Amino acid sequence: MHSATSHSPSARIMELAAQHRPGHGLDRAFYLDAEIYEREMDSIWRTGWLFAGHSCEIPKPGDYFTLAVDTDSILVIRADDGAIHAMHNVCRHRGSLLCAEPAGHAAQLVCPYHQWVYGKDGALLSCRGMQEGVEKCQFGLRPVALEEVEGLIYISLAAAPGSFGGAREVLAPMARPQGLRRAKVAKAVDYTIPANWKLVWENNRECYHCNVNHPQYIKANFDHYNADDTSARIEQEIAAAVALNEKECAASGLAVSHKQPGMVCFPDAERDVWFSANRTPLVEGYLSESMDGRLVAPLMGDYDQPGVGTLRMRTLPNFWNHSSCDHSVTTRLLPCGLGSTQARVVWLVHEDAVEGKDYTLEALLPFWQLTSEQDWKICANQQRGVASRAFVPGPFSTFKEYNVDSFVRWYLQKLCQANS
Repeated sequence: MHSATSHSPSARIMELAAQHRPGHGLDRAFYLDAEIYEREMDSIWRTGWLFAGHSCEIPKPGDYFTLAVDTDSILVIRADDGAIHAMHNVCRHRGSLLCAEPAGHAAQLVCPYHQWVYGKDGALLSCRGMQEGVEKCQFGLRPVALEEVEGLIYISLAAAPGSFGGAREVLAPMARPQGLRRAKVAKAVDYTIPANWKLVWENNRECYHCNVNHPQYIKANFDHYNADDTSARIEQEIAAAVALNEKECAASGLAVSHKQPGMVCFPDAERDVWFSANRTPLVEGYLSESMDGRLVAPLMGDYDQPGVGTLRMRTLPNFWNHSSCDHSVTTRLLPCGLGSTQARVVWLVHEDAVEGKDYTLEALLPFWQLTSEQDWKICANQQRGVASRAFVPGPFSTFKEYNVDSFVRWYLQKLCQANS
């Protein structure tokens, strides 16, 4: 199995990290340097748990999807017994990719080069034209560790992955009522963002930019308010929204977990907490993160009434999700070079919802499509800016960029720790 190389960061990387000024952004080298990028792939992307996709994307045996983590192509497929397997999408003969498409269906996995045949569990079934003595049991596809939690599929490329138990304990009870296992994909949109993956995460971790850049988002949420600009009137509005949401959530056996203005604190750099979930109230009058706050699809999962706010989940380094009572929107990031990030945004609805009858894409998509594309534009612009030799990172706002500061500290810790 491909695993992170066992080594410590170079003296040069350690020196650059040591020069980082606390409370400030990262130096331009961290977005432009090839050695740092390769180190990130080994110390972060090939050691931790990565969100791969939704189990509802592969409902039947033989259904599969692929994803690329830098140069590593991964195949995720459902077997005949219903189990989901992940494996390197590389033939054990001469290294050809087995499945070139992003998704599909296969009764068996047949290499297009020399037709070696593999089962849906990765076992080598036949290798025509080979001499006697080739032990098929020694040439199965290389497995990748996989965990599923309430319809969310995670993989790890590490030879000895860390425990997933803590993430399961947090994510499972929060995600279960949403019914993601019983969902279906209404729409998926793939983007290539011309920006380093860290810039995309930094953008996601603050709402300092929201007032000007996200006119739709701020009508539905309180994220853009902080201690410096939360007036008495806004405090009253938040308190009223929390009280109403708590009452309606309690009727469904749920609970509001984020009741303050601003974004919930994440990540926790000191404790290396890479996963988080919370339920947050929407602005009064909004039942869903839609353009006008009205429902755009039937209720999902276990919900029997709409006033449950939003479920928000996030896991470093590549996943966040906003779920309303009637739909969920997931974003998956994958790095594809120093200045490029692949983002896949997926909208999910109840499995029985029928397009054109129960929902329309014209009503379902705009809120998060606009918000996402507004962010991608910001990130592309920032990538061009940090590339300037004139760029020197400025200080973070303690009111509004506390999560970016924590992300930077988490990142530097991961970058500089020795790989196991």
